[in-house]
Amino acid sequence: MTLAGLLVFVAAYALAVASPGPGIAALVARVLARGLKGVGPYIAGFIVGDLAWFTVAAAGMAVLAQTLEGVFTLIRYAGAAYLLYIAWKLVTAPAAGLEPGAEPPPEGAAKAFLSSLALTLGNPKVIVFFMALLPTVVDLRRLTLAGALEIAVAITVVLFLVLSAYALAAARARSLFRSARAVRALNLGTGAVMAGAAVAVATR
Repeated sequence: MTLAGLLVFVAAYALAVASPGPGIAALVARVLARGLKGVGPYIAGFIVGDLAWFTVAAAGMAVLAQTLEGVFTLIRYAGAAYLLYIAWKLVTAPAAGLEPGAEPPPEGAAKAFLSSLALTLGNPKVIVFFMALLPTVVDLRRLTLAGALEIAVAITVVLFLVLSAYALAAARARSLFRSARAVRALNLGTGAVMAGAAVAVATR
């Protein structure tokens, strides 16, 4: 793959990743509610999900993806259900002030990873990008294994940097909420964002 082609892909992919959507909303809401603890596996789920969709597109398996539409629909609904569950937990959580250094109970790495993976596999924006936009910037008929690996590395780096930037910004905003009233408002706000992301994933 030429350097020019790779740069075009990176630019298009970075714009797609950075644009607000259910995945970004879920990540920001999660960090606002829980802080940065466990965010690594959560981001890893997004990366693996995007790599999975890239692999499907690069291998020319669009027909297979359409054949398994029912499976991906179930994944999408599972991701939406999990987001609704998180939204409900946030809205019903008791409002207590955050002491310096205090954090909510940790979430298992596997649970965090699988939730973001399910969300990514069912996110219409990811599907549209890799099944429709990817062929316009990459000639999949001439894509070699080396070129595919270059794109996979680019996906991993871009997604990690963009999502980490969102997570750090959300963590910084979270530090402003210390009183019980502020925490209650934060929980309601992030719960609403999670519910909105769930609706977007389930209905698109």
